[in-house]
Amino acid sequence: MATTGPRMALAALAALGATAVFTAPANAAPHGSEMRGSDIYVSSEAHIAADGTIHLFGEYHCAAPSPSGAVQIKATVEQEDVRLSIGGGDAQCDGEVHDWAAHGTLRLTPTVHAGEALAKAELQEIRFGGGLLPRSIDTVAQDVRPVRVIDHR
Repeated sequence: MATTGPRMALAALAALGATAVFTAPANAAPHGSEMRGSDIYVSSEAHIAADGTIHLFGEYHCAAPSPSGAVQIKATVEQEDVRLSIGGGDAQCDGEVHDWAAHGTLRLTPTVHAGEALAKAELQEIRFGGGLLPRSIDTVAQDVRPVRVIDHR
């Protein structure tokens, strides 16, 4: 079966469009900017408080989740060979931009220190079935960026 010129051009255009979608930059918006759809932004700084608690923060925007679901914020800090995941709580999905903050203890990860790290913030839609366990957890937006950890201890 021979492929005609117009079909070949259409296939190439479709492949180019798919490449653009899958190589688009992560959802990231500067502080205070308008976000559309489901979006999350993590600040370029993380702070370690005097009590050994690490704090990440940023902004998010999302539409209402499915009727059988909820949207939560998950934050992660990676530094050298340590990964610390901390919850940011429930998201308020009303179409408005909201601030978020996530706090976690360094008691079990004391090697996290001032300097460069990688932070990841995710909006996760959790859908429940008939029981207590989630039926599915889908990441609907994420931002991954280098951050500067500032130690206030």
